[in-house]
Amino acid sequence: MTKKISQASLILQYYVQRPNEPIAHSNAVDWASEEWLKLTGTPFRDPDRAVRSYSQKGILTKVAKGIYMYDPEYKLRQDLFDFTQAQKDEILKRDGYRCVVCGRGKAEGVDLQVDHIKAKDKNGKNTIENGQVLCGQHNFIKKNYSQNEAGKRFFIKMREQAVQVEDQHMIDFCNEVLATYSKFGYDTQIMQDVAQPS
Repeated sequence: MTKKISQASLILQYYVQRPNEPIAHSNAVDWASEEWLKLTGTPFRDPDRAVRSYSQKGILTKVAKGIYMYDPEYKLRQDLFDFTQAQKDEILKRDGYRCVVCGRGKAEGVDLQVDHIKAKDKNGKNTIENGQVLCGQHNFIKKNYSQNEAGKRFFIKMREQAVQVEDQHMIDFCNEVLATYSKFGYDTQIMQDVAQPS
């Protein structure tokens, strides 16, 4: 009986067979997609997600944009990523037990979290300098910001194209969407503030 293999484990297999070799994620995706088709006769569903997931878990190291590497030693060092309780206490004390963005703390009834300034999935380490205190709200904004910013850029580009063809209806639509981004605080300035503790 053949051992059942998952799509995600197939992606990991590609990297594990090439330890310490920086690999463009597209190479792993192409190989795994082809192998999955051979094994099952069905297309691979979202192979990019598997690569991102292994990177976020610290199993693959992100070397550069779109380049990942499997290092058998590095993947065992989760302590490089996670803050110890002593580090969390020091970061909380340094930041005055308040969110570095909005200044709120436990006195205002907000949940405080110790956050990596450079994210763990981008190889941000567990150093005091890479830590900051965020309230739950601003930590959520930061974690979801890349998707929000990508969406915002899409509507800016769409508006530029609408201006070129003088499509006023589309211009108005894009302006309304972009105003909503600002209304709810999903703008670059907030995230610049989050990225640099005061």
